[in-house]
Amino acid sequence: MGFFDDKQDWLNEVFAQYPDRRAALMPMLRRVQQDEGWISPERQEEIARILGTTATEVAGVMSFYSYYQALPTGKYHLQVCATLSCAIGGADELWDELVETLGILRGEVTPDGLFSIQKVECLGSCHTAPVIQVNDEPYVECVTKARLHALLQGLREGKKLEEIALPGKVGHEVHVRGEEVGA
Repeated sequence: MGFFDDKQDWLNEVFAQYPDRRAALMPMLRRVQQDEGWISPERQEEIARILGTTATEVAGVMSFYSYYQALPTGKYHLQVCATLSCAIGGADELWDELVETLGILRGEVTPDGLFSIQKVECLGSCHTAPVIQVNDEPYVECVTKARLHALLQGLREGKKLEEIALPGKVGHEVHVRGEEVGA
């Protein structure tokens, strides 16, 4: 049975929004990603068949966006920004710490199924570098090794991101007329 076989109502709603069926590619990819955690070659073929395109075109779109995963991911998929600001801020060292601490590389999942890791292009928070994104949640900013280890521990304990107490500074400081107004 295909993924979309029992989702005809959902497909009809999507196709109503996109008169050119091929334009529905990204919503279909997102639905599979949300439900299954990754988009297998079989799902790519299914989407291509439904849209009247090729699996190569589907894979090409997937390869452009770091959100779409072509390999199985852990419950917590950690995406480390690897562009210039984050690299200068220590993202390479954080990546090495993740690899060493979790004992995995990109494309692998920890034996307990909790974690997978990936380097991604700019997450758009250069002023709070280095930045990590967990799944599709808001960014974890100003990540140090201490904050990274607190994050991993909190996730291991099953806490939601907003429930995890991270040590140190959060975000950036804003100054107005020389007075600190945020932290």
